[in-house]
Amino acid sequence: MAQIGKDRLRLSDLPAGETRAFVIEPDASERAAIAADLGILGLRKLRLEGRLIPDGKRDWRLEAVLGATVVQACVVTLDPVSTRIDEAVKRRYSANPPEVPEATEVEMPEDDTVEPLPETLELGAVMREALALALPPFPRKDGIPPVEARFTESGAEPLTDDDVKPFAGLAELRDKLARDKD
Repeated sequence: MAQIGKDRLRLSDLPAGETRAFVIEPDASERAAIAADLGILGLRKLRLEGRLIPDGKRDWRLEAVLGATVVQACVVTLDPVSTRIDEAVKRRYSANPPEVPEATEVEMPEDDTVEPLPETLELGAVMREALALALPPFPRKDGIPPVEARFTESGAEPLTDDDVKPFAGLAELRDKLARDKD
C-alpha cells in the first residue's frame, strides 16, 4: 500500500479510474499538536487508513478507518481516561454537490457525506475532523457513578429529575381524587 504524499492530494493529478490507497500516521509531535488543538490530554496512537475511489468522471469517494487511542479528563474526577476509537470514515467529493438553501433553518440532506470537490484534499484535515467527531463527549473513569447536581436559590427546595417529569405526579393525583370521592 503506497502512502500518498504527506497528507495532501491534488485530486486532478490522480489518474482517472484508479483507486488509490493511503495511510496517514502522525508522529509523536504531530499527535501532541492535534491533542492540544482538540483540548484533550493526549493521543497515544492515531492512524487513518483507507482508499480514494473514483466515483464517476470527476467525483471521488473516500472510505477509511480511523484508529486512535485518546486520553481525556474524566468529567467527574478529572483523572485521565483512555479510550480506543475505531471508526469508519466515509466522504464523497462531488464536482456538483447538492445546493444548500440559504435560510435560517434548513433540513439536513439525506446523504451528509457529500462535500464539494476540493482542488487539494488534505487527508490530515479529514483525519482530525473524524477524530473530533468520534471523541467521547463525556468520558468517565471506570467505577465512577453519575453525579447528581442540584442548583437552586438559597432557601428554596431544589428540583429533582422526578419533579420535572410531566406525568410524575399523576399517580398521587389519582389517589387523592379517589380519597376525595370516598
